[in-house]
Amino acid sequence: MFSSPEEEIYQEHILEHYEEPYHRGHCPRATHAHEDDNPLCGDFIHVELHIDPQGVVREAYFDGEGCCISQAAASMLMEAVEGKTVEEVEQFRAEDMLRLFGVRLTPNRQKCCLLSWKVLQQALYSPLEKKPQDDSPQQQAAAPEPPAEDTP
Repeated sequence: MFSSPEEEIYQEHILEHYEEPYHRGHCPRATHAHEDDNPLCGDFIHVELHIDPQGVVREAYFDGEGCCISQAAASMLMEAVEGKTVEEVEQFRAEDMLRLFGVRLTPNRQKCCLLSWKVLQQALYSPLEKKPQDDSPQQQAAAPEPPAEDTP
């Protein structure tokens, strides 16, 4: 259990990510994308990734609507995964996401926190189709089948 000063620091960190989110919007060079919602509360997250041919997440963006927890968690996650390989992101588990968020949450609030993590994991396996008029040699990282859902 966190002491009161630690709890306040984490809450301030969450509010900072909510009020000034990291990479909220659209990824200009997106190669992969996925979106999903939590039908119980209405939270919605859309994730766009630029994964280079070597399998490195060069840019990670999100957009969405929902509670402070879901939106701040998405911001924290986008910041955390940039520069990581697809394999490293695949190995990032639900427990890691809850630890990254930093505040102990009830099971219902954990779902808010984990929504962006679930969307990110699916985005790894959701390459965008190239536009026919796109003559760029941009390649998309090959991705294996998505793993089974990992929830606490």
